[in-house]
Amino acid sequence: MPAYKRPFPRLQHKAVLSPMAGVTDVAFRTLCKRYGAGLTVTEFLSATAIVRASARTDKMLVTDPIEKPVAVQLFGHDEDDVVAAAQAIQHRFDIIDINCGCPAWKVIKCGAGSAMLEDEGKIHAFVSRLVDSTSVPITVKIRIGIDAARINAVQVAKLVEEAGASAIAVHGRTQKQGYSGTADWNVIRQVKESIGIPVIGNGDVFTPETFKKRLDESGVDYIMVARGAIGKPYLFQQINDYLEKGSYNVLTNTEQLDLFDEYLDLAKKYDINFAAIKIHAQSFTTGQTGAGKFRAKLVGMKTIEELEAAMQEYRKEVAKNERR
Repeated sequence: MPAYKRPFPRLQHKAVLSPMAGVTDVAFRTLCKRYGAGLTVTEFLSATAIVRASARTDKMLVTDPIEKPVAVQLFGHDEDDVVAAAQAIQHRFDIIDINCGCPAWKVIKCGAGSAMLEDEGKIHAFVSRLVDSTSVPITVKIRIGIDAARINAVQVAKLVEEAGASAIAVHGRTQKQGYSGTADWNVIRQVKESIGIPVIGNGDVFTPETFKKRLDESGVDYIMVARGAIGKPYLFQQINDYLEKGSYNVLTNTEQLDLFDEYLDLAKKYDINFAAIKIHAQSFTTGQTGAGKFRAKLVGMKTIEELEAAMQEYRKEVAKNERR
């Protein structure tokens, strides 16, 4: 029997929105959930900032009622802070996820994120303590190892399961790879074959076709979609449709802009920072004909009103081109 103390919730859909710094704000998560994400996860948050009651971090803990179930992802090098933060916010979330996979230098230089893969025993003790100190499912997100010579995802997964974690997410790259090269789904499959708790695969999934291929090949329970979802929340609906009936709708450019309007309404509701809104505006228009001129204007915009006016003008051009 699996060693977990609390079961991972059964998700309605197979695709999970990956936590992404600067991307998965509450407005974007809500939109992805609206279009079929099985689970949404906050941006990764500093446990120390939560313990110190940082106003900025507290705002990032806000969730929408539609986000059920919803997970929070924590990181930190101070074990006491991570435990204290988890205890402080557990009543607000269905799952607490621990980041043992971030390859960013500012994170690993203080011993957090993927740096934790250097010490398998420490991860076991850390997860065990968290499980014993909280009342919600604890999950862990890892990479397959530090580098090609130190692939230890299977060993870490076994220890995480033994420590009582409810699930594990595995990104198929090493710490040293960052986001270069390709994700190794063979290692992800090996992890799935080695443990009994749910496994969530992650890496290089940008289309419904690739999603199904990786799901079938690896046997994982769920798959996290990260960069593939940026600016494309409808991808979750496409994935669900493809898994269910083997086909899906492709959005026109105008329909893609409609999605941005939905995001903007939610961003206003949750008072999302305008700089973040501009980044999303760029993402939602990436690849569209004529979007370059719009994005050039975007750089100098100072208000939402300016953005809305420019988007309206851009939409007219898009609609005109689609009628030709």
